[in-house]
Amino acid sequence: MKTAFIFPGQGAQAVGMGKDFYDNFDAARKLFDEADDALGYSIKRMCFEGSEDDLKLTANTQPAILIVSVIVNELLKAEGVEAQVAGGHSLGEYSALVAAGSLKFKDAVVLVHKRGQFMQEAVPVGEGSMAAIIGLDDDTIIKTCAEVGEVQAVNFNCPGQTVIAGKAASVEAAVDKLKAAGAKKAVVLPVSAPFHSTLMAPAAKKLAAELDKVEVNDAAFPVASNFTGELETSAADIKRNLVAQADNPVKWIACVEAMKNFGAETFIECGPGKTLCGFNRRIDKKIKSLNVEDIESLNKTLAELKA
Repeated sequence: MKTAFIFPGQGAQAVGMGKDFYDNFDAARKLFDEADDALGYSIKRMCFEGSEDDLKLTANTQPAILIVSVIVNELLKAEGVEAQVAGGHSLGEYSALVAAGSLKFKDAVVLVHKRGQFMQEAVPVGEGSMAAIIGLDDDTIIKTCAEVGEVQAVNFNCPGQTVIAGKAASVEAAVDKLKAAGAKKAVVLPVSAPFHSTLMAPAAKKLAAELDKVEVNDAAFPVASNFTGELETSAADIKRNLVAQADNPVKWIACVEAMKNFGAETFIECGPGKTLCGFNRRIDKKIKSLNVEDIESLNKTLAELKA
């Protein structure tokens, strides 16, 4: 039986995350301290006691979630639980690549911090927007966005939930049309930029320059690419896909299907929240989904795996 580790993206953050790991495990202390050193400020303090507003800033959120996710991977490995395949949603793809040995932890922390900055700089706050469309087929969503213009489907999360992004006014217009077309619900998301839309092209360009400065290795096991929806191991493909991922849609359903086709039967969400476990239930009820975000859920997951 193969195990997939899946890593969450932005939106899963919460003040206090990672603190019980830090208080109880040397491995967690080491990684938080390394991250503080790499970033030149205390992301640790921000995670444990910082204001929610500071933690919500994209340039802080991204490294914070990555750190906690990588700690979970290390703690599971220490208990003899290892991934044979992995994937991550958006930012989570970087966590998956650290787990697979393709990116060094310190490099990934700095990369996602800069990725957050570049994404925020690409579109001024208030000019872009994102909305989750619930209960409507992808074809109708894609067609409607094309009709409105300056908005597109950017996250194919699970059947019945697709996220659109683009210019704020265009997102608003698309939401109205999609509701009229039969969407059960349309929720404007509390984000500061239209992630994964073509408006992120300037961020992708800057990210490419940063990726050229770091060492990207072949992955020790396959990692699902958000951009292709396929499993990748080659360093050259991984690097190219990470750049494309910034201004292209996240094909999460395809990523999960690729991990399933590889033989993964148990999926463990590593990091804050249970969002990806929820998506799994909508993609395929037969998938066994577990999560680890704190010591309580770590012990629960280990007990369930032993059973």
